[in-house]
Amino acid sequence: MNLAQFFLQGDVLARGVALLLLAMSVSSWVVILWKAWLLHRASRDVERCIAVFWQSGNVQDATEKIKAFDRESLVLPMVEATKLEAGNTLAGAGGRETQLTRVLRNALHLSLTKLQHGQVLLATVGATAPFVGLLGTVWGIYHALIGIATAGQVTIDKISGPVGESLIMTAAGLVVAIPAVLAYNVLGRSVARIEAELEGFARDLRELVGSASAPI
Repeated sequence: MNLAQFFLQGDVLARGVALLLLAMSVSSWVVILWKAWLLHRASRDVERCIAVFWQSGNVQDATEKIKAFDRESLVLPMVEATKLEAGNTLAGAGGRETQLTRVLRNALHLSLTKLQHGQVLLATVGATAPFVGLLGTVWGIYHALIGIATAGQVTIDKISGPVGESLIMTAAGLVVAIPAVLAYNVLGRSVARIEAELEGFARDLRELVGSASAPI
């Protein structure tokens, strides 16, 4: 029996479990490929942008140069956030260092949120897919036992076939979960490394712009 026949012979719950596992697999692989591409590009861009910033003569010049390299807009929002505007609102209240801390923190959070996109989905798929597959297995074994009881005869061929087909769901759940878990851990390390670079740059940027002698 091939997978198509196995799917067609299943009831509504069995088909629903199979389709759910398929959707989880497709969505996780889309996120894996997209995030691998994004993080590879973001890692190069962040390193290049930070190097360009410190090689520039002033913040304004650095801002113009970074626009050409920061394709994911991870560094540029922090640099542009240092252009504080005075006003009569609470956003303009407090000392310069207080304002810099707030605007840089907000810009950093936006950049980190972009890097974290998709991680929750990978973690969810990795944690739940085995149990979804197990649900399909239990339901399949239940129907297999019902069929055996109805037939009135217990033979090896009547047990091994239906039970083996039901165990396919467990294997499918693991096939879906394992890549998601591995990708979550590998991509998470890349995200953490880029986050550390951005946080360090934000601290250095605050110290630079907060000083009275900073070339603006």
